[in-house]
Amino acid sequence: MSEEITYADFERVDIRVGTIIEASPFPEARKPAFKLVIDFGPEIGMKKSSAQITVHYTPESLIGRQVLAVVNFPPRQIGPVRSEVLTLGFEDENGAIVLAAVEQPVPNGRKMM
Repeated sequence: MSEEITYADFERVDIRVGTIIEASPFPEARKPAFKLVIDFGPEIGMKKSSAQITVHYTPESLIGRQVLAVVNFPPRQIGPVRSEVLTLGFEDENGAIVLAAVEQPVPNGRKMM
């Protein structure tokens, strides 16, 4: 079991929905990854992310997909890419990442409640 947090702790994590508008291979990454550009709507705008999701997805299959991401972490430099958001997912039984997503379309930039 993980460490307990308060609801106030949870509220500090800004998880938003966005639509992937660009996806491309990221050969410079140490582990197989894609470079993503995600549209989080007018308030947050376009953000870049590096995501190790190459087992279950192709760049073409990602375009137009809505994903969840933490948008208030500080950016991280990953090789030549400045990853501005943390795209969220879960490990499958083999350790490959499956994206966390919404069941129905929602406006880009909506905050997880």
